Amino acid sequence: MLLRDLAWLTALADHEHVTDTATALRTNQPTLSRSLARVEAELGVQIFERAADGVHPTPNGRLVIEAARELTTRYQQLQTDLASVLDPDTGVVRLAFLDSIATSLVPRILRAFHEHAPHVRVLLRQEPAHEIMRDLGTAAADLAITAAPVADAYSWHPLQDERLVVIVPPTHRWRRRKQIALAELADEQLVVTPVGYGYRTLTDTLLREAGVAPAVSFESQDLATIEGLVAAGLGVAIVPEPFAGQSGTIGIRITGNSAHRTIGLIWRADRTLPAPAARFRDLATRNAMMRT
Repeated sequence: MLLRDLAWLTALADHEHVTDTATALRTNQPTLSRSLARVEAELGVQIFERAADGVHPTPNGRLVIEAARELTTRYQQLQTDLASVLDPDTGVVRLAFLDSIATSLVPRILRAFHEHAPHVRVLLRQEPAHEIMRDLGTAAADLAITAAPVADAYSWHPLQDERLVVIVPPTHRWRRRKQIALAELADEQLVVTPVGYGYRTLTDTLLREAGVAPAVSFESQDLATIEGLVAAGLGVAIVPEPFAGQSGTIGIRITGNSAHRTIGLIWRADRTLPAPAARFRDLATRNAMMRT
């Protein structure tokens, strides 16, 4: 039995007339009749009964037609799915990325890729680092833009390096400072991301290395929200420099060279990337603009 036979079978069920169906399929009546006979012989059932007004499914025929529709639909979906994986010009890229770069790095990369491959769809997943790594592991995402550490099963290419700064409210006593040491935060209330988030791990490490453990006033997973809380006078925070001043905060550079985070593109090294995702990776890594 051929898939074409099943497709013709469903067409005959729709038209309920052999001649009209043959015309719609751009074939002739004998060829269509042989296709129907082939399916009936293989399955051992009569699928249609002939009548004066055309053909009508038998009770067994209805079962066959329903199955034929499912099989042909599934085959069409398979073709679509394969095209999204194999065609670098019209396929799909599944990209996960950190919330904190949703309005900066990601739009710039997407704009460049859209200009390069306008017919490729990019499905976006905006989520925390631990969820990004889970989605990469389960293949729910092909690529991710994150600051997460790289395990052995992953490949990584840096895209952007961000300086971290301390932000304070516009009325804070440090508002005119140009530099600050993290040790000076010991007596401050700190606004941070929740425990378990990659950015919280980064800031906790920096503060631990500075020998301080400031009290936490508020937690938010969104760095833009953190900046707004600081602007409202609810504490100070450590954020990437682009976030400073968005709601009126004052950014102060941190002494030393360790206060930064590197954002990069990550993918599974033990799997072959779909062609559209490989095209996205190659463009993004080729055009990477490291910033300090």
